[in-house]
Amino acid sequence: MITKEQVLEAQEKWGNGVVSIGALKEKRAECEAFASAFLDARYAFDNSTVLFKPTKCELEQFRPSKAEALSYFVAGDNRACNEDKGFAIQPWTKVRFENTGIILEEERAIAMGNYFFTDLNGDEAKVEYTFGYQLQGDVLKIDLHHSSFPYSH
Repeated sequence: MITKEQVLEAQEKWGNGVVSIGALKEKRAECEAFASAFLDARYAFDNSTVLFKPTKCELEQFRPSKAEALSYFVAGDNRACNEDKGFAIQPWTKVRFENTGIILEEERAIAMGNYFFTDLNGDEAKVEYTFGYQLQGDVLKIDLHHSSFPYSH
């Protein structure tokens, strides 16, 4: 059975990875290599369907491939989606998760809530998320990532 602690650890590693990508933004080749390894470590692209709907996408809302996810996180000259600006190279200094709930199963887990991205000025951006995880060996990998800004009228 997947534990709450495993989900919290996966969230911490995801947040730390996003911060690390941004910290490398001035070293482009290193940044892209780290972001690619981050996607391999945190997402199930290598042997599963991944449903990925990132926050800041209007034209190409859904990103089912690793190349499209990489484009979202780091953009660059070789980006797969023209609208991408490189979400992770903002950069962010901290990512904090607030889980509304976690569903734990034998080989799957789902977490939903808000996560907060702190920028260089110390301002936080609040974003809603749902992450689905599957257990691959002893590692939780994301196969569902839905993220959006809270509704405002």
